[in-house]
Amino acid sequence: MPSRLVLGAGSTALALIDAASVSHRPLHVVTDDEHRAETLRTDDIAVTVADPADRATLAGIDIDPDTVAVATDDPAVNTVAAETVETLFPDAFVLCYTGYEATPDQRATLERVADRVVDAEAVVVDALNQTVGAEGTRVRQLQRVLRDIDGHLAIFAHDNPDPDAIASAVALGELAERAGCTVSICYYGDISHQENRAFVNLLEYDLVNLTAEDADALAEYDGFALVDHSRPGVNDQLPEDLAVDIVIDHHPPRLPVEARYVDLRSAVGATSTLLVDYFQRFGVDIPDPIATGLLFGIRVDTKDFRREVSVEDFEAAAHLVPRADMEALQRIEDPSVSAETLTVIGRAIDNREKEGSVLLSCVGELGDRDALAQAADRLLDLEDVQATMVYGVIDGTIFASARARGADIDLGEALRDAFGQIGSAGGHADMAGAQITLGVLDAIDDRDESLHDIVRSVVNDRFLEAVQSRSHRLLGSVYGTSEYGPETYAEIVPEPVENSPGDDEE
Repeated sequence: MPSRLVLGAGSTALALIDAASVSHRPLHVVTDDEHRAETLRTDDIAVTVADPADRATLAGIDIDPDTVAVATDDPAVNTVAAETVETLFPDAFVLCYTGYEATPDQRATLERVADRVVDAEAVVVDALNQTVGAEGTRVRQLQRVLRDIDGHLAIFAHDNPDPDAIASAVALGELAERAGCTVSICYYGDISHQENRAFVNLLEYDLVNLTAEDADALAEYDGFALVDHSRPGVNDQLPEDLAVDIVIDHHPPRLPVEARYVDLRSAVGATSTLLVDYFQRFGVDIPDPIATGLLFGIRVDTKDFRREVSVEDFEAAAHLVPRADMEALQRIEDPSVSAETLTVIGRAIDNREKEGSVLLSCVGELGDRDALAQAADRLLDLEDVQATMVYGVIDGTIFASARARGADIDLGEALRDAFGQIGSAGGHADMAGAQITLGVLDAIDDRDESLHDIVRSVVNDRFLEAVQSRSHRLLGSVYGTSEYGPETYAEIVPEPVENSPGDDEE
C-alpha cells in the first residue's frame, strides 16, 4: 500500500500530518522532538525519534514511501534531508518546506531536488498582500460595513433573478451572517424559468419573494444590499431614494452608484466571481450548496465561458469545482420544459419577421416571461440571423428578450437606446432585455389597428432604429425600404413616458 513519510514535527509538519492522518494509508514521522513524538504516538502515528536528515535513520525505516514531506523549521536541515531523500527514494514525490530565512543557495538546492517547494516567506508575503493591498482594503471595508449594520440585512437580487444574481445574493448572505447579521435574500418578480426553479429548489435556497404591495415590509430591515445590479428602483421595485449599504455588481453603471460600500468590477463575466474572491480573501470555506450555485452562476452568465469571460472567472470556477455538487448541476441543467414554453417558441417561429439579419417576433399575451429568452435563443439558430428579439405582454407590461451573435451590435446599449425613454432595458452585448409599460399605448383610442398591431409596430420601429444607428451591417439597405420607417413611431407615441423597473436579462 502507498505510504507517506514526514520529516519534522514543527507547526508546518503537524499540519501536514493532521491532513495525512485522515487517510488510512501508512504514515511515518521522523523527528528529534521527543515530546512531539509522544503526542503523535497517542494518535497511533508511527514515529522515529532521530535527526530527520540522518541518512542511516532514513535508510533503516521499514517503508518505501511514495510521498515524502520535508518540513522542519530549519532550512539547513531541510536542505540536507531533501538531498538524502532524493538518493534514497528516487521514485517518491518530494514536498519541501524552506523553513525561515533560507539562503539563496538553500532555496536553489530545494528547487532542484524537490517536486514542490513551499516558501515560508512567500506565503507570508502573499498573506500580507491579501490583507494590506488594494484588494485587502476592499475586503476590510466590506467587513466593516457588515459589522456596522448590527441587525437585519436584506440582500436584493434584481427582478426575476437569474442564477448569477441568486447565487451571489446567497453567498453574500453567508458572509453577512458570519459578520453577525440576520439575513434575508429578497427579490421582486418571478423565478419562472424551469432551470432557475430547479436551481433554487435543488440547492434549497431560502428566498423571500416581495411584491410592490409589500412596501411596509421594508421597514423591518436595518440594512440593504444589492447584488448583480447597482441602483434601487432600476431593475428592482425598491424605492429610488432607498439608502443602500452595499452594492456588488459586474455590470458597468450608466449613472453614479451611491452606497456605503460599492464594488463594481465590469472586467469579470459574473458577479458570482466577485463573491468567490471575497470568500478566498476572508479565508472562509464555501459551503457546498453555495459553491454549486456560484459555479452555475458563472457558467450561465459567461455562456459556459464563451462570453465576456475573464481569467478571474476561470480561476473562480477552478476553485469551486472541487466543492460543487456536479450531480445537482446536471439535474438543474436538464429540467422538464413546460407546455407554455413550447407554445411560446412555436408562436415566435410562426410570427417571425426578418429585417436584414435581424429577426423580430411578437408572441402576444403570455404567462411566463422566461419563455421569451428561450424563444430568442432558438430563433438565433436560424440561418443568416445575427440578432433576435422576441416580445410579449404580461399583466399590462411588454417584456422583450434579445440575443445576438458576433460583435456587430451591443444589444444592451441598443435596447437602452430603443426603450430607455418609455420603459427600461439593459444587459450584455449579446444578451439583453427590456420591459415597457402598456399605459401609453392603451390610451390610443382613435386608431384602426388593434392593440397587438400597435405594440408590434412601436416595438419593432424603435428596436430597428436603434440597431440601424449602431450597426449598418445588420440591416444594410433593407431597413431603408422597410414598412418600419422612422416616421411610424412619431405618429404613435409623440412623447416619452416615465421609466418603469427593467430587466437586464442577466
